[in-house]
Amino acid sequence: MTVDKVDDTTSKSGFAGFDPKSVEPYIVKDPESLAINLARAAEHMGKAASAWLAPRENGRSAETYAEPVSDMVRTLSKVSEYWLSDPRRTLEAQTNLMGSFFGIWSRTIQRMAGDNVGEPEAIQREDKRFADEDWVKNPFFAFVRQAYFVTSDWAERMVEDAEGLDDHTRLKAAFYIRQISSALSPSNFITTNPQLYRETVASSGANLAKGMQMLAEDIAAGRGELRLRQTDTSKFAIGENIAITPGKVIAQSDVCQVIQYEASTETVLKRPLLICPPWINKFYVLDLNPQKSFIKWAVDQGHTVFVISWVNPDERHAGKDWEAYAREGIDFALDTVEKATGEREVNAIGYCVGGTLLAATLALHAAEGDKRIRSATLFTTQVDFTHAGDLKVFADEDQIRQVEAKMSTVGYLEGSKMATAFNMLRASELIWPYFVNNYLKGQEPMPFDLLYWNSDSTRMPAANHSFYLRNCYLENKLSKGEMVLAGKKVSLGDVTIPIYNLATKEDHIAPAKSIFLGSQFFGGKVTFVLSGSGHIAGVVNPPDKNKYQFWTGGPAKGDIETWFEKAKETQGSWWPHWQSWIEQLDDRRIPARKAGGPLNAIEDAPGSYVRVRA
Repeated sequence: MTVDKVDDTTSKSGFAGFDPKSVEPYIVKDPESLAINLARAAEHMGKAASAWLAPRENGRSAETYAEPVSDMVRTLSKVSEYWLSDPRRTLEAQTNLMGSFFGIWSRTIQRMAGDNVGEPEAIQREDKRFADEDWVKNPFFAFVRQAYFVTSDWAERMVEDAEGLDDHTRLKAAFYIRQISSALSPSNFITTNPQLYRETVASSGANLAKGMQMLAEDIAAGRGELRLRQTDTSKFAIGENIAITPGKVIAQSDVCQVIQYEASTETVLKRPLLICPPWINKFYVLDLNPQKSFIKWAVDQGHTVFVISWVNPDERHAGKDWEAYAREGIDFALDTVEKATGEREVNAIGYCVGGTLLAATLALHAAEGDKRIRSATLFTTQVDFTHAGDLKVFADEDQIRQVEAKMSTVGYLEGSKMATAFNMLRASELIWPYFVNNYLKGQEPMPFDLLYWNSDSTRMPAANHSFYLRNCYLENKLSKGEMVLAGKKVSLGDVTIPIYNLATKEDHIAPAKSIFLGSQFFGGKVTFVLSGSGHIAGVVNPPDKNKYQFWTGGPAKGDIETWFEKAKETQGSWWPHWQSWIEQLDDRRIPARKAGGPLNAIEDAPGSYVRVRA
């Protein structure tokens, strides 16, 4: 296949704008080398297929693709029913799409004739996938790009405009359309991506031979599932160049280790700080390196920092539910803090689902008269799941039953399942660019500590995960005051301690709208803060980087749009604002504490639990 580029010259063939030299990067110059490399690529594809088939043939892995595909077909068929049930609607939908295609074709013909024709505003957009100049300059690739945008926009409108869909079906349909659009992007295929085409020609297909070798390696590494490499994992080692803030593991239970970090200041705040991270990921997202570490920064501000490091569970933990994580996790850590420091009162932080557990535990504590936690900070934490975003796609009754059935056989959910779900929320950024770079360009990914952490997935105990999906995503019991822990119905309205509730503006996992609404269920004063960026970068934003911004305002009442219009914007990190909030509650200081106090250290931080890989 030969693809032409458009220029302002006139070719001998009579087409204005054609420059014969522009086709040179697209012409194969060494057919023999190309044939050899394609044969090598085919050989590696065979190895990839064997790696995928092996665990299925020997029974170690069951096929799991049929269920989500069936759900997608059922969901999208409901959209199709609306448009196909009335011939007028069918004709309207077809006419809209075909009219857009005719517009693209007309503009392409005009450009090939030498006319300077601009694109409609609806097609003009910033998209990293289409950064190469030939996506605009070359008529063929320009046509493909415009057709893709028009078709994907049309498909999304079909979902938006379909009447009679319930909210959950519409959410799922929109999600599936985005997944299909991301997968079918012309940037993902050699013959429709100008950069891939040129690189394949320039290297005589060596990129494909290398890429298919990497594909076979990644499927083998995933024991029959594709373990998409997003970073060079060989460049990182936990406790050596990642998660290196000095500290000691001073206690451990079946579900967690408790780490106390060594003081770096002569005096420390009297009230210790306990961090409850999510167990869906590992805690060291808050301690990636000394420059990014919230834990180190908090230590440097004079906090005596304790962190819960959750176990990476296996079949032995199948019965560990939310009450177990509250008692053997948070309460166990509070007991450890008191033994190590002599202090009963603490400040606590919860991140993501760790914050949801912390909020539920606070409600349980209120019912039991336990007043050890005197303030709580919640990072991107949902306590109400009305507006929980795209993760609700995976949380209807049918899908939860399927997940529970799978977990019942081994006692846990594989870490790769949750990792894939999170990546799918931003497939155009977290899946397909790596697919293209790794397997079509044959390029090894660059080392990136955050993506190393992202790939270090964790399992979920069956009882814990089932409780979370049903009580939070499916039935929204926590904000309704219907969640039962330790035999008691718990209510967030009983939580009257000060709350610092942080949301991030571009969060796809815990949307800011969801967190804003959740703020209204606590019984005490809530300081709502909105940070720039997303679920991770909006939280892990050191002050010395001077990146992003945050907004502060009045109480989280009404809707977030109205609150945002009146909020005050401050450039840079929210961390100093939080520190000021903490010190306003209690700024008493004492001489620095020794890690562990009277307790004997079990091992150095970051401990052994965090090193277990799924």
